[in-house]
Amino acid sequence: MTTDVNALFADRLSKLETSAIRELFKLLGKPGIISFAGGFPDANLFDVAGIEAASREALATNPAAALQYGATEGYEPLRNELAKLMASKGATVAPNQLLVTTGSQQALDLVGKTLINPGDKVIVEGPTFLATIQCFRLYGADLITAPVDGDGVNVDVLEALIQEHKPKLVYLIPTFGNPSGATLALARRKRILELAVRTGTLVVEDDPYGDLYFDAPPPPSLLALSDDVPGSRDWLVHCGSLSKILSPGLRVGWMIAPAALLAKAVMCKQFSDAHTSTFAQATAAAYLAQGGLSDALNQVRQVYAERARTMCDALNSELGDAIAFVRPAGGLFVWASLTGANGAIADGNAFAKRAIDHNVAFVPGAPFFARDPDARTLRLSFATADVEKIEAGVMQLGKALHSA
Repeated sequence: MTTDVNALFADRLSKLETSAIRELFKLLGKPGIISFAGGFPDANLFDVAGIEAASREALATNPAAALQYGATEGYEPLRNELAKLMASKGATVAPNQLLVTTGSQQALDLVGKTLINPGDKVIVEGPTFLATIQCFRLYGADLITAPVDGDGVNVDVLEALIQEHKPKLVYLIPTFGNPSGATLALARRKRILELAVRTGTLVVEDDPYGDLYFDAPPPPSLLALSDDVPGSRDWLVHCGSLSKILSPGLRVGWMIAPAALLAKAVMCKQFSDAHTSTFAQATAAAYLAQGGLSDALNQVRQVYAERARTMCDALNSELGDAIAFVRPAGGLFVWASLTGANGAIADGNAFAKRAIDHNVAFVPGAPFFARDPDARTLRLSFATADVEKIEAGVMQLGKALHSA
């Protein structure tokens, strides 16, 4: 009999490491810190009055449904509203083609549970969402990275990787990626759908940020474009979320997938949490039905656009040619690379530690790479700091850049 509880842990946990981002957050209790680290929406922009009215409506209309156990597939009024939301963005989705999940993070976990065997090849972007790296590794995936530029994933390289590795799936964040901020160009989107059909490769599209554009809307989602590429819907999973556009606390996301995969995901969700909170679903359904999302999004877009412009202008002004980045057209992040110009620091992790000493926090970029991390990179979020704090924080970054 073992006397050490560590001997009881599942082997798959040996593949996981503590999140570098969570470790960084431990340092953020320092008084006066300006944080560009989190990937959170600004709580001051939540439509509290609208959500409160929606929750009251949910309880007044059908309290039993809002407070009782529900169907694993999701609360039917919400599935109807989400199908309408997808239609407004050009995607034809029937409510029964949609599974409501506890945030889009659960949708990604269900992808892992239903599809990934230990040793399976999975292609992700380099860089990509850190939680996806951790999730897929938990299920034993052998992760391969495809490079990203200002127009999204390099499809030429992606195609070569698919031909070489025959992956179980490809995971992409095509619109305002986390952390890259990049948006996949329209021509590349169509090529990916055609590639999926030609090679029989499942593509998982994660789209939590697509509604957070600053000026012109981004290209249609892969899901919306799939109607124009015969057979591509059979090789496409789409994950959506209300977390970044309404409230992360509701924990409402969804998954759209081929029927056979969706059925397996429903079964796995039954074993996991039975169903997403019915009260949260009923509140979200009432909110969407009331039509307040459009106005709320317009305000959020204006605020984030101003903050993004402020951050990019300040980075150019305070750090100059010691930093390189592409201005984001939406989302929550600026993805940057230290150039080392004029002898300035060129290591993101070392710079992050130095920045903390100057009362500023950001996330070094290396953890966002499943392979071959680029130590020069860093992710800066402009979402939760106002314009004045952004200017002050970037000024401090400029001082930290050249300090000993």
